[in-house]
Amino acid sequence: QVQLVESGGGLVQPGGSLRLSCVASGTIVMFNDMGWYRQAPGKERELVARITPASSRNYDDSVKGRFTISRDRAKSTVILQMDSLKPEDTAVYYCNGVSKKFAWGQGTQVTVSS
Repeated sequence: QVQLVESGGGLVQPGGSLRLSCVASGTIVMFNDMGWYRQAPGKERELVARITPASSRNYDDSVKGRFTISRDRAKSTVILQMDSLKPEDTAVYYCNGVSKKFAWGQGTQVTVSS
């Protein structure tokens, strides 16, 4: 069974940075489109960043220019570097496949507040 384990969240002031990591079991990071999602209280879960096996990247307009997704195949890890954080980025962040989904991990809480 595929496992996804997210980490790196926390409390940060507006304008600050966080680096999220997602360690995946097996080889899914190597062969699948992978994405970072977020879910704010009372809202639907949304895809904010995506990376393909060929390392093509796409971002939601709300995070474009501030977030960077990357992948370390050797470590089966997907990274989300988040800079210039805003209060509206507050959410639980998850990673998962995009075209093919796996069981969701527990997510990691990101809170942006002064």
